[in-house]
Amino acid sequence: MPLAIHKQAGLFSARELEEIERRLPLGISAQQVVTLYQDRGVKFSEATLRKYVQLGLLPTSKRIGSKGKHRGSRGIYPITVVRRINLIKGMMTQDMTLEEIRDSFLSVHNGVIQASDALDALSERIADRLGQLEAGGHSVSGLSRDASAVHKLAMGLMKKIDKLSSRLAVIGSTNVSRDQGGST
Repeated sequence: MPLAIHKQAGLFSARELEEIERRLPLGISAQQVVTLYQDRGVKFSEATLRKYVQLGLLPTSKRIGSKGKHRGSRGIYPITVVRRINLIKGMMTQDMTLEEIRDSFLSVHNGVIQASDALDALSERIADRLGQLEAGGHSVSGLSRDASAVHKLAMGLMKKIDKLSSRLAVIGSTNVSRDQGGST
Protein backbone atom coordinates (compact mmCIF):
# COMPACT_ATOMS: atom_id res chain seq x y z
CA MET A 1 0.00 0.00 0.00
CA PRO A 2 1.60 3.30 -1.05
CA LEU A 3 2.41 5.82 1.62
CA ALA A 4 1.06 9.33 1.30
CA ILE A 5 3.44 12.19 1.87
CA HIS A 6 1.75 14.27 4.51
CA LYS A 7 2.14 17.99 4.63
CA GLN A 8 5.26 18.64 6.65
CA ALA A 9 5.66 21.87 8.55
CA GLY A 10 8.07 24.11 6.71
CA LEU A 11 7.70 22.66 3.24
CA PHE A 12 6.28 24.84 0.49
CA SER A 13 2.78 24.41 -0.92
CA ALA A 14 2.24 24.08 -4.66
CA ARG A 15 1.16 27.74 -4.85
CA GLU A 16 4.23 28.87 -2.96
CA LEU A 17 6.49 26.83 -5.26
CA GLU A 18 4.86 28.36 -8.33
CA GLU A 19 5.30 31.86 -6.86
CA ILE A 20 9.00 31.23 -6.15
CA GLU A 21 9.48 29.92 -9.69
CA ARG A 22 7.69 32.96 -11.10
CA ARG A 23 9.77 35.40 -9.03
CA LEU A 24 13.12 33.80 -9.86
CA PRO A 25 12.89 32.46 -13.43
CA LEU A 26 16.62 32.90 -14.10
CA GLY A 27 17.74 30.75 -11.19
CA ILE A 28 18.67 30.87 -7.54
CA SER A 29 21.92 31.00 -5.57
CA ALA A 30 22.84 28.42 -2.96
CA GLN A 31 22.46 31.02 -0.21
CA GLN A 32 18.96 31.95 -1.42
CA VAL A 33 17.93 28.26 -1.38
CA VAL A 34 19.26 27.81 2.14
CA THR A 35 17.55 30.99 3.33
CA LEU A 36 14.19 29.95 1.83
CA TYR A 37 14.18 26.73 3.85
CA GLN A 38 15.81 28.02 7.02
CA ASP A 39 13.27 30.88 7.19
CA ARG A 40 10.57 28.19 7.31
CA GLY A 41 12.28 26.24 10.09
CA VAL A 42 13.49 23.42 7.81
CA LYS A 43 16.95 22.10 8.60
CA PHE A 44 18.96 22.80 5.44
CA SER A 45 22.48 24.07 4.76
CA GLU A 46 24.83 24.72 1.87
CA ALA A 47 26.62 21.49 2.83
CA THR A 48 23.31 19.62 2.44
CA LEU A 49 22.74 21.29 -0.93
CA ARG A 50 26.23 20.21 -2.09
CA LYS A 51 25.59 16.66 -0.83
CA TYR A 52 22.33 16.46 -2.80
CA VAL A 53 24.18 17.65 -5.93
CA GLN A 54 26.98 15.11 -5.40
CA LEU A 55 24.42 12.32 -5.02
CA GLY A 56 22.77 13.36 -8.27
CA LEU A 57 19.55 14.45 -6.58
CA LEU A 58 19.93 18.04 -7.80
CA PRO A 59 21.50 19.55 -10.91
CA THR A 60 24.80 21.38 -10.68
CA SER A 61 24.95 25.15 -10.66
CA LYS A 62 26.05 27.19 -13.64
CA ARG A 63 28.66 29.90 -13.23
CA ILE A 64 27.31 33.36 -14.00
CA GLY A 65 29.81 36.21 -14.35
CA SER A 66 29.22 39.40 -12.42
CA LYS A 67 29.48 42.75 -14.20
CA GLY A 68 32.40 44.90 -13.22
CA LYS A 69 36.11 44.52 -12.96
CA HIS A 70 37.35 41.62 -10.83
CA ARG A 71 33.84 40.72 -9.63
CA GLY A 72 34.18 37.03 -10.44
CA SER A 73 31.21 34.73 -10.86
CA ARG A 74 28.64 32.95 -8.76
CA GLY A 75 26.84 29.66 -9.01
CA ILE A 76 23.20 29.79 -10.00
CA TYR A 77 20.94 26.75 -9.73
CA PRO A 78 17.85 26.23 -11.87
CA ILE A 79 14.84 27.39 -9.88
CA THR A 80 13.45 23.84 -10.04
CA VAL A 81 15.87 22.87 -7.24
CA VAL A 82 13.45 24.36 -4.71
CA ARG A 83 10.68 22.04 -5.92
CA ARG A 84 13.09 19.10 -5.94
CA ILE A 85 14.35 19.80 -2.39
CA ASN A 86 10.73 20.05 -1.25
CA LEU A 87 10.09 16.63 -2.76
CA ILE A 88 13.24 15.12 -1.24
CA LYS A 89 12.38 16.45 2.21
CA GLY A 90 8.85 15.08 1.87
CA MET A 91 10.15 11.65 0.81
CA MET A 92 12.53 11.63 3.77
CA THR A 93 9.54 12.04 6.11
CA GLN A 94 8.45 8.63 4.81
CA ASP A 95 11.73 7.09 6.02
CA MET A 96 13.24 6.86 2.55
CA THR A 97 17.02 7.04 2.55
CA LEU A 98 18.90 9.42 0.29
CA GLU A 99 20.14 6.39 -1.65
CA GLU A 100 16.58 5.16 -2.23
CA ILE A 101 15.53 8.64 -3.30
CA ARG A 102 18.55 8.92 -5.61
CA ASP A 103 17.81 5.57 -7.24
CA SER A 104 14.20 6.58 -7.90
CA PHE A 105 15.25 9.98 -9.33
CA LEU A 106 18.00 8.65 -11.57
CA SER A 107 15.69 6.41 -13.58
CA VAL A 108 14.50 9.43 -15.59
CA HIS A 109 16.56 12.34 -14.31
CA ASN A 110 19.69 11.57 -16.34
CA GLY A 111 17.69 11.69 -19.56
CA VAL A 112 16.20 15.02 -18.52
CA ILE A 113 19.67 16.46 -17.95
CA GLN A 114 20.91 15.16 -21.32
CA ALA A 115 17.89 16.60 -23.15
CA SER A 116 18.28 19.96 -21.43
CA ASP A 117 21.99 20.12 -22.25
CA ALA A 118 21.28 19.19 -25.88
CA LEU A 119 18.64 21.93 -26.16
CA ASP A 120 21.04 24.48 -24.67
CA ALA A 121 23.78 23.47 -27.12
CA LEU A 122 21.36 23.64 -30.06
CA SER A 123 20.16 27.10 -29.00
CA GLU A 124 23.79 28.28 -28.86
CA ARG A 125 24.50 26.88 -32.34
CA ILE A 126 21.41 28.62 -33.72
CA ALA A 127 22.44 31.91 -32.09
CA ASP A 128 25.97 31.56 -33.50
CA ARG A 129 24.63 30.88 -36.99
CA LEU A 130 22.27 33.86 -36.79
CA GLY A 131 25.22 36.00 -35.73
CA GLN A 132 27.25 34.79 -38.71
CA LEU A 133 24.40 35.53 -41.11
CA GLU A 134 23.88 38.98 -39.64
CA ALA A 135 27.62 39.73 -39.85
CA GLY A 136 27.42 38.72 -43.53
CA GLY A 137 24.82 41.41 -44.16
CA HIS A 138 21.71 39.21 -44.06
CA SER A 139 18.52 40.36 -42.37
CA VAL A 140 17.77 37.88 -39.60
CA SER A 141 15.26 39.75 -37.41
CA GLY A 142 12.41 37.37 -38.28
CA LEU A 143 14.62 34.34 -37.73
CA SER A 144 15.86 35.78 -34.44
CA ARG A 145 12.29 36.23 -33.20
CA ASP A 146 11.43 32.67 -34.25
CA ALA A 147 14.58 31.30 -32.57
CA SER A 148 13.75 33.18 -29.38
CA ALA A 149 10.18 31.87 -29.38
CA VAL A 150 11.35 28.29 -29.97
CA HIS A 151 13.94 28.60 -27.20
CA LYS A 152 11.26 29.85 -24.79
CA LEU A 153 8.98 26.93 -25.70
CA ALA A 154 11.85 24.46 -25.27
CA MET A 155 12.69 25.81 -21.82
CA GLY A 156 9.03 25.60 -20.80
CA LEU A 157 8.89 22.02 -22.03
CA MET A 158 12.05 21.10 -20.09
CA LYS A 159 10.57 22.63 -16.95
CA LYS A 160 7.44 20.50 -17.34
CA ILE A 161 9.50 17.38 -18.06
CA ASP A 162 11.60 18.03 -14.95
CA LYS A 163 8.46 18.30 -12.82
CA LEU A 164 7.11 15.10 -14.37
CA SER A 165 10.45 13.42 -13.65
CA SER A 166 10.10 14.38 -9.99
CA ARG A 167 6.63 12.88 -9.86
CA LEU A 168 7.74 9.68 -11.58
CA ALA A 169 10.57 9.31 -9.11
CA VAL A 170 8.23 8.45 -6.29
CA ILE A 171 5.64 6.26 -8.01
CA GLY A 172 5.55 2.91 -6.31
CA SER A 173 6.84 4.24 -3.01
CA THR A 174 4.56 7.19 -2.24
CA ASN A 175 1.74 9.29 -3.58
CA VAL A 176 3.05 12.74 -4.38
CA SER A 177 0.77 15.54 -3.41
CA ARG A 178 0.72 19.00 -5.02
CA ASP A 179 1.88 20.38 -1.70
CA GLN A 180 5.10 18.36 -1.84
CA GLY A 181 6.21 19.70 -5.20
CA GLY A 182 5.03 16.79 -7.28
CA SER A 183 2.50 18.55 -9.47
CA THR A 184 3.04 19.80 -13.00
